[in-house]
Amino acid sequence: MSLINRKVLTLDEFTIQQLRMFPHATGELSSLLRDIGLASKRINVEVNKAGLVDILGDAGSVNVQGEEVKKLDVFANNQMVGVLRHGISCAGIGSEELDDIVIFDDEVSNQSKYVVMFDPLDGSGNIDVNVSIGTIFSVYRRVSELGKPCTREDFLQPGHRQVAAGYVIYGSSTMLVYATRRGVNGFTLDPSIGEFCLSHPDIKCPEFGKIYSVNHGNFFQYDEGVRKYINNCQQKTKDNCGPYTQRYIGSMVSDVHRNLIKGGIFMYPGTIDKPKGKLRLLYECNPFAFIVEVAGGKATNGQQRILDIQPHDLHQRTPLFIGSKGMMEELESCL
Repeated sequence: MSLINRKVLTLDEFTIQQLRMFPHATGELSSLLRDIGLASKRINVEVNKAGLVDILGDAGSVNVQGEEVKKLDVFANNQMVGVLRHGISCAGIGSEELDDIVIFDDEVSNQSKYVVMFDPLDGSGNIDVNVSIGTIFSVYRRVSELGKPCTREDFLQPGHRQVAAGYVIYGSSTMLVYATRRGVNGFTLDPSIGEFCLSHPDIKCPEFGKIYSVNHGNFFQYDEGVRKYINNCQQKTKDNCGPYTQRYIGSMVSDVHRNLIKGGIFMYPGTIDKPKGKLRLLYECNPFAFIVEVAGGKATNGQQRILDIQPHDLHQRTPLFIGSKGMMEELESCL
């Protein structure tokens, strides 16, 4: 009988260990991460049996983005809101699925230092074809007065003010990756014990990769600088770090996760029809920009660093270019 490897830390053990390094830490952030881990385990169960039960397909409504809401999106959103509302570490939430913020106006929640923003199920258009999807989240320290309900201003902060950000990818294995300023760590769900276990400690994004991710179908809708960079990618040879491979899943969590681990660049530029692109600044771009920058990469909208953009709207969109530092610098020389 093989012995269980007790050198592998669970998510709970890891966050408690981190807590010990800061004598004045309150443990609220650790508690938040455990709550999000719980919600993602519940979502994972439903995602894995989505083909067996009547949870696939559309819920018959359209979300604030004008996209058909899938039933699993609604389930995922309810799980995230539920665990954070019942916890003791969150003053309120913003969700890509909801028109407005939800303020947890009770005595315990009003004392909390943090608000959480999330996309409960990114890439949900891929559910019914069995492609990896995910949950994205970010945590901000409140700017409003503690002891009172949180306000809209708590959610409209630039991305560099994030305290933590992360994502869960529901794929061939289920993984939770989260970043604080101290580093990026990945945990894989061990279904036999129902715990996330540390599998990818201190993730660093390679400075160069050989993968570029972009929707080639929109090539002639992109501006000249973007087209120039894509042409450069296609013309790479062994003499200049090539040849490159084009990989585009259409599930941002999967694309950015792969590039974070292996090195690469992900691009979602604006088009003639949609100059601001499709991705949401607060729910998708800011969390990933924070994670990738902590890991040593870069993220920009083509004009400025993603994390420096001052949001003015909860559902604001922005073009996004994100990935390995060396590849991003080559892209910026084209833009």
